[in-house]
Amino acid sequence: MCGIVGYAGHRPAIPVVVEELHRLEYRGYDSAGVACVQQGAFRVVRAQGKLSALEQLLSEQAPSTATTGMGHTRWATHGAPAVRNAHPHLSNDASLALVHNGIIENYLEIKKDLAARGYVFHSETDTEVLVNLIQECHRTEPDLRKAFARALSMAHGAYAVCLMSKDEPDAFYAARMSAPLILGVGTGENFVASDIPAFLPYTRKVVFLEDGEMVRVTSSSFAISRVQDLSPVDYRVETIEWDVQAAQKGGYRHFMLKEIFEQPKVLSDGMAGRLLEDAKGVRLPELDGLPVPSRLSIVACGTSAHAGMWGRHIIEALAEIPIQVEIASEYRYKEKLLFQPDEMVLVISQSGETADTLAALRRAKECGAKVLGLCNVVGSSIAREADCVLYTQAGPEISVASTKAMCSQMLVLTLMALYWGERKQIVSEATRAACIETLLSLPQILEKELPSMHAQAKVLARKYAQARNFFYLGRGHCYALALEGALKLKELSYIHAEGYAAGEMKHGPIALIDSAFPTFAICLADELLPKVKSNMVEVQARQGKVIAVTTPGVDLPADDLWIVPDVPSFMSGFIVLPVLQLFSYEMADYLGKDVDQPRNLAKSVTVE
Repeated sequence: MCGIVGYAGHRPAIPVVVEELHRLEYRGYDSAGVACVQQGAFRVVRAQGKLSALEQLLSEQAPSTATTGMGHTRWATHGAPAVRNAHPHLSNDASLALVHNGIIENYLEIKKDLAARGYVFHSETDTEVLVNLIQECHRTEPDLRKAFARALSMAHGAYAVCLMSKDEPDAFYAARMSAPLILGVGTGENFVASDIPAFLPYTRKVVFLEDGEMVRVTSSSFAISRVQDLSPVDYRVETIEWDVQAAQKGGYRHFMLKEIFEQPKVLSDGMAGRLLEDAKGVRLPELDGLPVPSRLSIVACGTSAHAGMWGRHIIEALAEIPIQVEIASEYRYKEKLLFQPDEMVLVISQSGETADTLAALRRAKECGAKVLGLCNVVGSSIAREADCVLYTQAGPEISVASTKAMCSQMLVLTLMALYWGERKQIVSEATRAACIETLLSLPQILEKELPSMHAQAKVLARKYAQARNFFYLGRGHCYALALEGALKLKELSYIHAEGYAAGEMKHGPIALIDSAFPTFAICLADELLPKVKSNMVEVQARQGKVIAVTTPGVDLPADDLWIVPDVPSFMSGFIVLPVLQLFSYEMADYLGKDVDQPRNLAKSVTVE
């Protein structure tokens, strides 16, 4: 989703702002722009397309000496990707400039009222409406902070905004409501941004702004207050432990490839401090004060939902807790949410800011449920609002298509299954020991296997790159992996792909199979192998080509076998996952697609 940055300091602002925007490119965007005050008037530069287009325009102008500025990368919501709709937007009197992430739901009503007052609009955006609403409020309220707060109280929806005034060239204002915005606290300079990597080279000191808060920022100070009544807010400055190197490619061709290869470390880091001495049990102190849920609803979107579907199998098997997996965008609008005693809701989100998942969390809490959060970003909205949060500890994930995040989510779900199973005293010592032994072996196995997986992915990608459709088949916990494999291929290569429970093929989809419609089947050496094998035969009987991921010694009628190490039970998911990711990565790269920033996609979906 759109990226926002604001800077007030001692450096020339525009180069800093553009540099920050580059570090937010992973969020996805289709236009970009910057603004500062120069010689008493706004200097606004906007361009459609990538930041290189904006930089070209800036290079053709005299350098700015302003030390305060703001910038934006836009992902189109209201209005087509075009310069007229790019941010920043100016008010009609050119006294104010605004950048905005989110959606103002009542902007049409506000626009109609402002138009009746003589305001003229040059874009289709809700952002231009909001900046003119602020101007209108400022006409009768000389204090810009108060006018800004009044306008925000009239705007309904989600927003993170940064506002500048030509009358205060060395300051900016920012506010958030249901969209991420973080304050970076430096020495002689301060920042706001949609995500921490934007300003990480300059400071690790941050303040996580809460919904309904606004801040006035200069190079030497900042003041946080509530939008509702402008009362001051108590805040805490926190220190980010990871550094900028963690958010760089480190010699890999793409962030996605780097993050796939980081999964051994993700597993090691995710287990650190969570296994008892001599691997005799699981330690999750976050859950110690809570009862074991009698039933658990897992609510998430996209890849996180697939992790939840996978986790359902292992939690039900090891902890005997009934699980229901729900898509957050549907769950949040259920007419009734009914909970039994000790029933809980688990929301999963890499960013901790996913709009539908956050709304589902709030809905569940309104209905009286205890809500657990599973996310990667410390201080995110879900982390703050859940009754209890477990962090995946995966480090920054930059590529839009999520990879190591799912791996880390699967790991924590496995640990939760073992933890609850131990508390219910239904996991035998032998089962627990075997699971933990396998978990501990996974980083080393993946470290060894990832290079050969990558090589095999290159070979198969070149063989199947001309396919325009794909089926992904799996049974049991592999069904969730099939869904994820199909999602990754769609996201990255723009090849139509569908994930199916293998037994459902004959209930309609098999009609699509022909020689140009290949199938990717997950066929591991478990009790469901004969069933999946028969589904493969059905595909081949209709001239469909089959790629089969399987383990050594399994005899399968596949056109291409992809052999992976034999890992017991559910833990095989950790081996299959990077296979699916690497195949999609190589397909997209071979086809010349923008792997890290697929078209039309955003890293963190912070609006509906």
